[in-house]
Amino acid sequence: MTVQLTGSDLTLAEVVAVARGGSRVSLAPAAIERMEASRRVVEELVAGGRTVYGVTTGFGDLASETIDPAQTNELQRNLVRSHAAGVGEPLPAEVVRAMMLLRANALAVGLSGVRPALPQLLCGMLNAEVHPLVPSRGSVGASGDLAPLAHLALVLIGEGEAWLDDAGPGPGGEALARAGLEPVALGAKEGLALLNGTQLMGALAALALADARRLAVSADVIGAMSLEAMLGTGAAFDEGLIGARPHPGQVAVAAHLRALLADSAIGASHHDSPHRIQDPYSLRCMPQVHGAVRDALDQLERVLAVEMNAATDNPLVFPSGEVVSGGNFHGEPLALVVDYAKTAVIELASISERRAARLVDAHLSGLPAFLTDAPGLRSGLMIAQYTAAALVNELQVLAHPASVDTIPTSANQEDHVSMGATSALHLREVVDRAETVLAIEALCAAQGLDYRSPLTPGAGVGRAHARLRALVPHLAEDRPPAPDIAAVRELLRAGELVIDG
Repeated sequence: MTVQLTGSDLTLAEVVAVARGGSRVSLAPAAIERMEASRRVVEELVAGGRTVYGVTTGFGDLASETIDPAQTNELQRNLVRSHAAGVGEPLPAEVVRAMMLLRANALAVGLSGVRPALPQLLCGMLNAEVHPLVPSRGSVGASGDLAPLAHLALVLIGEGEAWLDDAGPGPGGEALARAGLEPVALGAKEGLALLNGTQLMGALAALALADARRLAVSADVIGAMSLEAMLGTGAAFDEGLIGARPHPGQVAVAAHLRALLADSAIGASHHDSPHRIQDPYSLRCMPQVHGAVRDALDQLERVLAVEMNAATDNPLVFPSGEVVSGGNFHGEPLALVVDYAKTAVIELASISERRAARLVDAHLSGLPAFLTDAPGLRSGLMIAQYTAAALVNELQVLAHPASVDTIPTSANQEDHVSMGATSALHLREVVDRAETVLAIEALCAAQGLDYRSPLTPGAGVGRAHARLRALVPHLAEDRPPAPDIAAVRELLRAGELVIDG
């Protein structure tokens, strides 16, 4: 599969395919033509001695400093070097790959005034698996993700660091040479065009969104397993009732749950029993809670669809000859929806932990205490729920929205920043922790379903139970739960609990 960059139609699925699947990348001919037209404008401006921000001036609060046209190339090189101030652990290769792809596509819009050689080198690096070492911290998400993108850009000019196969990080120039690629010598505007943009935020958000969508569907399946294990009722998922409040996510989740629970012998066994008029909210309100999560993720995808195909640097250079300075690099559109998605995924984990807590509580579940045959002598899955509670507490701390804060930079020229990079880094962590919480619930639900045998659950629930049991056996005697939790988590990551019905 080759992803052709046009600057206008890059999809989330293509980002995942390049970042994680190693799909090849190329530039569309029409994108090359647009870039060449925009580049001619920049070259004419420099030749004519015009004063243009970032082309013949300094940057940020230094915009009033005019640069001699003969120094424009040095200006761009100095910009990249000076902005590479990132710190912290390096970003994973998949995030760096997504950043490179998104930066190349932003340049392919054709309004950045750069030569096609820049995005072509980014494509070549992706295809040859040349991955710059990019520290994870340092962006305030306002003039774009300046520091992380500068570390990426250093490798394009043969500097900085990149991963050298399994040997760890090494000189960026050496990594290019090994791949048969030549570094670029930056011309006017080109260093600025590589640094201005929201590609760290976008990369983190896109990959986290793909994982969160998979997790949201799996959460329905796991929740249905818990409901069957605790002899819950699907009455609250009635199509008419749900249709009286038709939020899209709520409607979709209720339909999914009905499909998963169809033809359940467990459900039929207590259909006419007055044992429970209403289930607790963690079971009864799955359509409302899981559905709201889906709606929040939909909003993030809508914003990403625009952001991934936008020109986010400054100034923009139009083929008409007009050069306009503005703020398309400001990360607020992403920061707000990433924080919203982060809160939503936390709620997915929060309600999951409540179901796990009920499953291990004999007073509430109707199952053996802590899901073991010999409570007292054995502790069963008691402490697995502790782990889920600890993770939810950590998630609640991560819930603070980074986007409500701002710390001015560049001598107050950049006096309001989005902090969207922090939001996106936290979203990635949130999805990671939530995945483990749901794995713990799945482990408890499968154990609970074992105790309902020989009655069988709905077909979809049965498939999920069988897939989990093929990997993790029934807990007959106490054993460390940690390996079982890790195994179920890998099952979730592989999409094995994404079951339609």
